[in-house]
Amino acid sequence: QVQLVESGGGLVQAGGSLRLSCAASGGTFSNRAMGWFRQAPGKEREIVAVISYEGGVSYYTDSVKGRFTISRDNGKQMVYLQMNSLKPEDTAVYYCARSQYAPGSRSRTATAYDYWGQGTQVTVSS
Repeated sequence: QVQLVESGGGLVQAGGSLRLSCAASGGTFSNRAMGWFRQAPGKEREIVAVISYEGGVSYYTDSVKGRFTISRDNGKQMVYLQMNSLKPEDTAVYYCARSQYAPGSRSRTATAYDYWGQGTQVTVSS
């Protein structure tokens, strides 16, 4: 059973930065793509960023390109999301998830993911 635990969320002013971390345990990690998703109140969960198993190919949703960076450390079984130049519209619960697939190119929809963390709240004040 894979467990994913997110941390690093909080309250930040617009223009600030946060770094989210996701610790994986109990299952396969290094040969699976990983993703970050978010869900704002009253909205559907959306994909934010994806990183393939070796840390190579990645994907960002248009609204975060140039501001967010996804990375991973397979030796530590960790995934990170560095968020810079935060905006109030980035406010959401952020979730880490493990894909069923290795390449990031096959992991760009929620249906590709089989394990999810509990989420961490990010609030950006204006």
